[in-house]
Amino acid sequence: MGWMIDIGYAVPLIVAVSLVYAGTRHEAPKQILKDARQYGLTISVLMLLMLAVLSLIDYLL
Repeated sequence: MGWMIDIGYAVPLIVAVSLVYAGTRHEAPKQILKDARQYGLTISVLMLLMLAVLSLIDYLL
């Protein structure tokens, strides 16, 4: 259950990174929020894929 607490730290990090990255690409607030959602989803999927690969490696070793 300890890993669930660690994943909780990723959520604000993903939000912050997504907003900053989208903010450097656009000036309109609506466009920033729209792109931040997409970037956040992309980051989340990539992190879940990395978690799955590392979990598989850990299971096999």
